[in-house]
Amino acid sequence: MRNIIFPFKDHLPKYKQIYDEIKLLIEQGDIKANEQLPSIRQLADSLDVSRNTTLMAYEQLIAEGYIRGESRKGYFVNALEPHLHEEVSDALNAHQKTEIAPSVRIDFRADAIDQQHFPLKAWRRIANQVLTAKDVYRYGDHFGELCLRKQIAAYILQSRGVKADPNAIIIGSSTQQMLVYLGHILKDEFERIIVEDPGFDGARKAFQFHRFHFETLPVYETGADLSKLEHMKSRLIYVTPSHQSPLGVSMSIQQRHKLIHWANQVRGYIIEDDYDSEFRYTQKPFPALPSIDATRVIYLGNFSKSFLPGIRLSYMVLPQPLSDHYKERFGLFESTTSLLSQLTMAKFMEDGEWHRHLKRMRLVYKRKMQLLVSALRDAFGHHLSIIGEQSGLYVFVKVHLNHSEEWLIERAFSHGVKVYPTSRYVVHNYPDKPMIKLGFSSLSFDEIQYGIELLKRAWL
Repeated sequence: MRNIIFPFKDHLPKYKQIYDEIKLLIEQGDIKANEQLPSIRQLADSLDVSRNTTLMAYEQLIAEGYIRGESRKGYFVNALEPHLHEEVSDALNAHQKTEIAPSVRIDFRADAIDQQHFPLKAWRRIANQVLTAKDVYRYGDHFGELCLRKQIAAYILQSRGVKADPNAIIIGSSTQQMLVYLGHILKDEFERIIVEDPGFDGARKAFQFHRFHFETLPVYETGADLSKLEHMKSRLIYVTPSHQSPLGVSMSIQQRHKLIHWANQVRGYIIEDDYDSEFRYTQKPFPALPSIDATRVIYLGNFSKSFLPGIRLSYMVLPQPLSDHYKERFGLFESTTSLLSQLTMAKFMEDGEWHRHLKRMRLVYKRKMQLLVSALRDAFGHHLSIIGEQSGLYVFVKVHLNHSEEWLIERAFSHGVKVYPTSRYVVHNYPDKPMIKLGFSSLSFDEIQYGIELLKRAWL
């Protein structure tokens, strides 16, 4: 251990506090047997005490057998008797031993990606190249690197029909972070917002941060009920039209035109979160809303679902008036996103690796989706309905059994399977039967099959 730092209390001698701290670290196993301690001078300097104070603490530890001094080498931790470790462990963890939770064998989480097919070699190669460039050794552009904004502009034009000036694109670390920043400028003109019900709870939390008043747009398995808009006071709406979060339904081209007409009529804005439009399996995606009319649409996208959640890269395309306002408000704020990640992703896209990655993953995820749906139907038949199988990295299953959401989740967990609730997404529009969320992107084909077998044992 190179150093130890902790705050002193007033009522005890400092050498005694140093002794107690090191003794506890040794007993808890935080400092291992034969690990070297800081020298007397190092420890005295880091704790801002005299060397005599440190020496007295070490001498006490030596006297009690916790450490030893070796000539010209320093101080080292002695191995403790096994029973002492057991006593300390029992005291620290007694509350954890009252109940042993079953191990999770299959986790149907939706916030992870397929690791086996991740383009690690290509990403590492490009990242290493970027690290040799001069540009990486500086602070980044406040609104995102221009090279990445240009690549994103080209990509969303090709894939989503969105014509965007790179200067109107803002790079951020996550959808929620961008919604929080966006809320700062929107609340100057708007005090309420329409959100989907059920809808992405993370977006609601971001809007709650600015105390927006909510109106809810009901969404069903057949789609959103846009007829409700004419009875609402809000002029701002947050939607996920390409793959509704969480139900997975898509907004028809007629509904998209109707929504844009509404925004123009009330002189408001649509916030379109296009969070995973890359993965559609049964038909080509409808164009994004800004491809129809960009004047009243704020367009959001990210690389978390399509590439890697940990890269923390999202982007936002703003209409010109909002773009100017945004840059004026946040012109002195540093970027929230890694410069290295931005430059690497820009080069990754420029070299064609992004296109190859998406093409490969569409096929992988399509096959996984097909397997999941087939396995669910074989296992449960009429006992459940599957929602959202046309796109995305998860499905909802509506379970036609006389059991609650909580019971279904607990029963699955008792059989080693982790599944996820959907009630968290609902404001008022609760379904008639419990629904469970099953993600599949990070699971192998065998794991998907095995997970459904375990669910069948748990629920039927």
